Amino acid sequence: MGVRSRISALFRGPEEFDLTSGSIGKPLFFLSMPIVVTNLFQTAYNLADTFWLGQYSTDALAAISFAFPMVFLLISLGLGISVAGSVLVAQFTGANEEREAEYAASQTVTFAVLVSLVLGAVGYLGVDTFLSLLGASQDVLPMATSYMEVISLGLLFMFGFFVFVALMRGSGDTITPMLVMFGSVVLNIVIDPFLIFGWTVVENAPLVGTLSFPELGIQGAAIATVFSRALALVVGLAIMFRGNRGVQIHLRDMAPDFSYLRRLVRIGLPASIEGTGRALSMNLLLVIVALFPDTVVAAYGIGTRVFSVIFLPAIAVARGVETMTGQNVGADKPDRAEHAADLAAAVLFGVLTVAGILVWVAAAPIADLFTTNADVVEITAQFIRYVALTFGFIGIMRAYTGSFRGAGKTLTAAAISVLMLGVIRFPIAWVAAGPLGAPGVWLSFAVSNVAGALIAYAWYRRGTWRESDLTESHVDLDEAGVEAPTGDD
Repeated sequence: MGVRSRISALFRGPEEFDLTSGSIGKPLFFLSMPIVVTNLFQTAYNLADTFWLGQYSTDALAAISFAFPMVFLLISLGLGISVAGSVLVAQFTGANEEREAEYAASQTVTFAVLVSLVLGAVGYLGVDTFLSLLGASQDVLPMATSYMEVISLGLLFMFGFFVFVALMRGSGDTITPMLVMFGSVVLNIVIDPFLIFGWTVVENAPLVGTLSFPELGIQGAAIATVFSRALALVVGLAIMFRGNRGVQIHLRDMAPDFSYLRRLVRIGLPASIEGTGRALSMNLLLVIVALFPDTVVAAYGIGTRVFSVIFLPAIAVARGVETMTGQNVGADKPDRAEHAADLAAAVLFGVLTVAGILVWVAAAPIADLFTTNADVVEITAQFIRYVALTFGFIGIMRAYTGSFRGAGKTLTAAAISVLMLGVIRFPIAWVAAGPLGAPGVWLSFAVSNVAGALIAYAWYRRGTWRESDLTESHVDLDEAGVEAPTGDD
């Protein structure tokens, strides 16, 4: 039995369940579980960098804390393309419009390449200015800059892989991206320490000299990440061109169709606004955090990475709800989509609340995993304890915003995110940081998590997400001069 067959037996592939009929819990579970693992692998990139750079130096750890929000911002600006592609593929798949789904996927890949090239250039040229605005110290700025220059040049590979994952998820296949991500993460973890610290091998034979590789520090971590993502993207494109897993793409469908771009933008722009709002919130909070010593900045970086691991189930299930909503709205079964969102919200609230209690108890040992600096450990533990008991509310918000996106109501999801982060979290952090110090920033996370859940739940109960815009996303393929493929491209 092959590796994929063994894993499919554990997780079950899309061919083994129908998202538009039968039970809701089982298909949502089997759809979401591979996404949990995929997101865990995704987070492993950041955690590996955080761990090794924490051993390298405290300044390097602070530098990655400044660099990560900028990476998130660049990815978020282009996020709408992948979300729009995933939503369209899901809705067309649910409506049994296979040809439309393939065209949507092909056009998504084309415009994702163009957008990532533009954003990469902007990131490379503006990295110094951006990091300076965030308040990076003179000790940290050069390291953060060298990291972001490499990431910006490799943004095509990083963003391209996200698009592959989104399109496969929209078709209902979450196992294949998980396997590709696994290979990429293993490669990254293996080469990370060698590129960061360098290595030297001294041969005993007199005719063989010393073999060595230079110590690249934080830049080595960036090179490892980009190289690993590039290989993953190549594998992902090969899978989609073959078309025997998930959605297929065709070269003949990839000539830029700017009329179709308008459809992608209509659905995707609010998702980009949502992602960008999250990124800007992180960056604005970092401006506040940067007013404190580098130990607080490092603690902020560790804490946000710990949260990214804890929230993996919420993000994964939200993606599963997004796909189930998309396919059921496409099949004109909105009640199933609503039941899926309600079930996901209830389960995530329970699971993440329990996780929050455990993390609250183990806050110091968790922080100790990432740094040898006792002050950073203490501050990180404080940050984690302020937020941990509100983890369950993040699950509620994620479940309902995922359903909004699946229905094509990405503007609603964006509005909820902006309210939570821009109207609630940042102002509280700004005001509270003065009298309370760093704990004022930590408090803003807890308050906004609860508020975001209440807003998402109340908005979802209004039922405005039930009206699908699927028919507006159709394209006349004959009129566009696109012929149905007769074989493999």
